[in-house]
Amino acid sequence: MKIRCVWEHNQNGSIVYSVDYIGAYTRGENLEIALQKMPREIASYSAWSDAAVETMDMQIVQEKISGLQICDADSDVIFEEERKPLIPEEYDRLKSLALKSAADFQKLYEAIPDKQKSVLPRRKTFYGEIPRTAEEMYQHTKNVNDYYFGEIGVNADNRGTILECREKGFALLEKTPDFLENKVWLGSYEEEWSLRKVFRRFLWHDRIHGKAMYRMALKTFGEGSVPNIYKFQL
Repeated sequence: MKIRCVWEHNQNGSIVYSVDYIGAYTRGENLEIALQKMPREIASYSAWSDAAVETMDMQIVQEKISGLQICDADSDVIFEEERKPLIPEEYDRLKSLALKSAADFQKLYEAIPDKQKSVLPRRKTFYGEIPRTAEEMYQHTKNVNDYYFGEIGVNADNRGTILECREKGFALLEKTPDFLENKVWLGSYEEEWSLRKVFRRFLWHDRIHGKAMYRMALKTFGEGSVPNIYKFQL
């Protein structure tokens, strides 16, 4: 069985997402470069999540040409797989992964010796100045909680830790009738959202900024200064 992938791209770059390993992704100037990175990303993701890997043979099953800043990981794709209803066992598995990721992001943040220190240069992206310090990265990653849940009609907030606000969001979601039907919503900026997409976006966003925080810590505080909680292969 091949590892199914979705390719989102434009003239400025490519993002390749795994359909089967929810949240795993790579980026590159083009498809070939992004695909070359995917075996290491799948190995890293699998070591973190204890998921089995049977093959490293990739197959593009969906393509999206985007007008967004793909080079900075801006994205609006919804996978065809993300339109399908959920069964309770699948929901529980995805929720467990999303909460594990939040807990591990919290652990990584807490392990940073100085949350206000960074050797990274300042740089701007589509959403403003890129987070440089552990504190900035943590707040940025935590504070998508109300946005992601809000896109599927759940009135969540960003209060508490990244784990606490994510747990509260799922608790509110579970009070919604028929949430496992996985309704597709037309959200902000005419972007399509579903519960499956919210799971993927949480895991993907955590990995983007978890990797950035880990790399920043190694550059700022030295090799071995923080644990490699996500099992990143740099």
